[in-house]
Amino acid sequence: MTDPASPRPDLFAAIEPHARGMLEVGDGHSLYWEESGNPDGRPVLFVHGGPGAGTSPVHRRFFDPACWRIILFDQRGCGRSRPFAETRANTTWHLVADIERLRHHLGVEAWLLFGGSWGSTLALAYGQAHPRRVTGFVLRGVFLFRPAEVEWFLRGMGTFFPEAYGRFAGHAGDGADLLETYHQLLMHPDPAVHGPAAAVWCGYEEACARLVPRPDADDPDGEACLALARMECHYMRHGGFLEPGQLLSAMDRIAHLPAEIVQGRYDVVCPPVSAFDLAGRWPAARLTIVPDGGHSALEPGLRTALVAAVGRMRSRKGGQM
Repeated sequence: MTDPASPRPDLFAAIEPHARGMLEVGDGHSLYWEESGNPDGRPVLFVHGGPGAGTSPVHRRFFDPACWRIILFDQRGCGRSRPFAETRANTTWHLVADIERLRHHLGVEAWLLFGGSWGSTLALAYGQAHPRRVTGFVLRGVFLFRPAEVEWFLRGMGTFFPEAYGRFAGHAGDGADLLETYHQLLMHPDPAVHGPAAAVWCGYEEACARLVPRPDADDPDGEACLALARMECHYMRHGGFLEPGQLLSAMDRIAHLPAEIVQGRYDVVCPPVSAFDLAGRWPAARLTIVPDGGHSALEPGLRTALVAAVGRMRSRKGGQM
């Protein structure tokens, strides 16, 4: 199953895509997509987080390539999609429509959705809009985009990581409205303004994302940081383009579909209460709490639990899981 020489031996061995391309989706946006694994396998779509984080080769490794048709794509404005870091025509419902367009483009009848953090939000939104096109869900670090969750990100995480919060709030200035101030900074055309703001935003999130923070948490990649910070701020300013509580109130549309929810007990970015609230509305869901997990899917306990969750999905019989 795994490559013993891999630095992450609980994941499947590294593989390369056998197909990739750019898909025009309108509004001047083009999406990067790729396929790997078994072309005749069961389709699974990796829905990345952020918004704005993009995909990485390691994301292919949660899935057995002998069994799954593994599909990755970069959402509007990030990764290899173009235009880069563009917030215009970039909403949850644009992204839901993009996923459906990608499904048609690739000739997929229905697919398993694998998403964490913002990826769980988008997977739920897509599933509720197109329940017949989903065979099941594997979700991690659930984020429902309720107002309290946004407020927690902006301020609450600082109760656990006050040093990181001090840098984050300090860059905006004393007494500043964090969301509005960062929006102005991140949308500023001058890289000397938006670059440092993006680095501080990403450094704050990265510092809070793992049970044991990485030593380079304060030195994030500049270009990738801009897309992540700008998109997160843009979506937060608009409440995720969702009504408050919308995803929970529409659970009747997908409650019959199987789901694996994997949640780190010590996830500071997306605290466990959201996963518990979601599982409480989802009779067909199995909730797994990882006792030594934070937020990142690549922490040892979380990645092991996620691979196991995908394996349980694979073992389900029939086309409509």
